Amino acid sequence: MTHAPTALEQALAAAIRAQGPITLAEYMAAAAAHPRAGYYGQRQPFGAAGDFVTAPEISQMFGELLGLWCAAMWEAMGQPASFVLAEMGPGRGTLMADARRAVRLVPGFLQAAALYFVEPSARLRAEQAALHPDARFCDRLDELPDGPLLLIANEVFDALPVHQFQVHQGHWHERVVTLDGDGRLALALGAALGPADAPEGTMRERSPAAEAMAQALGARLADQGGAALLIDYGDGVPAAPTVQTVRAHAHVGLLDRPGEADISAHVAFGALAAAARAGGAAAWGPVPQGAFLTALGIGVRAERLAAAQPARAVGIAADLHRLTAPDQMGTLFKALALTGKGLGVPPGFANAGEA
Repeated sequence: MTHAPTALEQALAAAIRAQGPITLAEYMAAAAAHPRAGYYGQRQPFGAAGDFVTAPEISQMFGELLGLWCAAMWEAMGQPASFVLAEMGPGRGTLMADARRAVRLVPGFLQAAALYFVEPSARLRAEQAALHPDARFCDRLDELPDGPLLLIANEVFDALPVHQFQVHQGHWHERVVTLDGDGRLALALGAALGPADAPEGTMRERSPAAEAMAQALGARLADQGGAALLIDYGDGVPAAPTVQTVRAHAHVGLLDRPGEADISAHVAFGALAAAARAGGAAAWGPVPQGAFLTALGIGVRAERLAAAQPARAVGIAADLHRLTAPDQMGTLFKALALTGKGLGVPPGFANAGEA
């Protein structure tokens, strides 16, 4: 059965007819953030009723521990009387709600924090504002006010556009999105870019957008102080192709109904760390999420929660397993910390060393 094209599919087809093929990165950017028909502007992606579940939606323990991580970094910074507490891509605001609840007993922390969400989606901003009436919003990282910064970014960098390159007949070509003979979106290879240094069919990915953001964040931390915690999924230097499209918790075709599915790719943590260092920050890790949360004390927190709420003990154990087990989120998901000058090893990274 043939379905009518989405509004974004029609817009992209019109643009391709007028101007020629677009890169996969351009397609991903439009699918996520097109002003009228992009995914995050019109869909509810989070939770069981959405398209995917993130760690904050699984358990309060995740956000609580990240909040306490921020408090520890604030103390390492000398407890500045004012600082920017920011989250990029805060979803429904769940993570920050859990984080702020956990740090209520840290004297002075919440009073010193000015809360900002980096969120371009008007629809998601409304949800976040309902949970955090004191939050202020900006579209981009560079719009945050000056001052020491503590920033959390959970599953943000995986959503940034990637370019894909493939070896064909001895040369590298960039993968592009064009139209087939029936006028439908189709993948193809662009013009040859240069001789290949890899076997036929080899594919590689790179995200200049992610690297630029990491470098800008590193420069901000080096100049004004602070720390950032980036948690995402990926295998360090991932074997391409890793771009995946998910709708209603199931994988679908990359070009299937753009604007109605989440598109993401594995994060190249090494590239992010190198970019942040180029900006002047120190980079720590990446550390597998399971090891990171365990080092922060998630096992002890789970025991206390279960003791306080015996009826939920089985569910709490299941949540702990999902967040930390190697066959769940414990290994594929990783944490990378970026710090300004003189802060030393961040909590959870003692066995990782500086990247």
